[in-house]
Amino acid sequence: MMDSSVSLVKKQRRNAKRRLSEESDPAARVAEERSKQQKHAALCATLGEDDASVKLLEELVFGADERLTERLTQESDALLKDDVCSSSSEDDEDIHQHPAKNKPVWEDEEDAVEEDVDVTHRYRVDYKKSKTETKMSKQKLQRHLKEQFQKAMGGTPSWAEVTVKTAKRKEDEFDGDDELMQRTGNFIGSSDSLPKGIIKIKKCLNANNERPGDDRLTSVQFHSSAQIVMTAGLDCSVSLFQVDGKTNPKIQSIHLENFPVNKASFSADGERIVATGLRNKLFYMYDMMEGKILPVTTVRGLNEQRVKDFELSPDGKCLLLSGSSGYLHLMTMKTREVIGSMKMNGNVCSAGFTADSSKIFSSSVDGDVFIWDVRSSKCLKKFTDDGCVGATSLALSPDDMYLACGSQSGVVNVYSQKDCLQNTEPKPLKAIMNLVTAATSLCFNNTSEILAIGSRADDEANRLVHIPSFTVFSNFPLMRKKTIFQTRCVDFSPRSGFYTVANNKGHALLFRLLHYKSF
Repeated sequence: MMDSSVSLVKKQRRNAKRRLSEESDPAARVAEERSKQQKHAALCATLGEDDASVKLLEELVFGADERLTERLTQESDALLKDDVCSSSSEDDEDIHQHPAKNKPVWEDEEDAVEEDVDVTHRYRVDYKKSKTETKMSKQKLQRHLKEQFQKAMGGTPSWAEVTVKTAKRKEDEFDGDDELMQRTGNFIGSSDSLPKGIIKIKKCLNANNERPGDDRLTSVQFHSSAQIVMTAGLDCSVSLFQVDGKTNPKIQSIHLENFPVNKASFSADGERIVATGLRNKLFYMYDMMEGKILPVTTVRGLNEQRVKDFELSPDGKCLLLSGSSGYLHLMTMKTREVIGSMKMNGNVCSAGFTADSSKIFSSSVDGDVFIWDVRSSKCLKKFTDDGCVGATSLALSPDDMYLACGSQSGVVNVYSQKDCLQNTEPKPLKAIMNLVTAATSLCFNNTSEILAIGSRADDEANRLVHIPSFTVFSNFPLMRKKTIFQTRCVDFSPRSGFYTVANNKGHALLFRLLHYKSF
């Protein structure tokens, strides 16, 4: 134990003396360094390393601690500086490209979802378009409510129009670059044609309010050029009223002694009124310019016991009288003589002139339709009304495009006049089945956009049909209580601004069609 301790002390003393000698002798130290490099070179040659790797390994193995620490410190500082510069430049770029925006504190995704309204509720069930519909958007419901309000008010009220005009004026005063982005609404212009579905209509004071008929009315007609309407009925009177939609003052009333009027009509020039009775062939002509009533007792060439129904030609030259046993007599208005007679199978039901007065369409009670040439009084064509059991009425459109034929079943067949002239068995464009009783009244308006159909066999049996969709306007009749009663006769004003219905109560109901701007 003592020997090992003595040897360790001796060894430490030798090492200390060697270090002191090396520090004091630089040559010895250099020699030692050279010896180390030679050993290292031999080792590298053996391992096959490159110079760079050898140098790095040399520094690590042989204790170049200070230089390694200094280099690592410099490299870390350089990397840190590059990171700071790159991050600051990226931040500046983001700031320029994406400026900071204020974000809402709260965003609810359900706000963007449009909520539907339940239309199965008993207060909203009338707004449903079909039985299967259960929900409706708020915008659609609002539109239905607006239409219902306008229907109840008979159009847009004046106060609502003032509000719309004020908003429009404020909108026009706003000055901006892009007009399209400044306002909302429908940018598609409205069409002049009558839309289907719902008709803008308003109930007015009865046309003959100042002098209602004492018995049922048989005729009602608007004057072709003046704002006048005529009524006639079984109370042996013909009355004229000025139409303004508010008071409708009476102009005059003509009493025909012991002469219940079956039909009365204005002449084409509007200066005379022709009226026929029920029991004989006597009829009257009233000259409105001179105020004279002229009875026509005899017509040269007319061999009939009585004359009830007639039609006046649009050109004002002829009067078509319906006789018995299927005869039609064509009389001139100038000389009051028969210039031609036409015979068809079965009794005459109804007849009418085309717009150019060159042809006559007539129907028999058996449902046969005959087309006649006015000049030659010859039959050009004959066909049977499709599915007709018993004919009741006939009407021609003013533009010579359509022919309407009514029947006992209430079905009204609408044909193309061109098809009727060219084909032996024309097919109807549409069979209108909205009446369940005999269709006794038919009338087209001046633009051929509306066909009025009515029945004298039932109350409120009156409909307005949109042409050419052949669909009935859903909001007419619009009265909750009975107003129209049994329709005896219907007519439109010259420019379709008004529609009138003569009923069995002696009243001539008057309606304002708001789509049309003039009388």
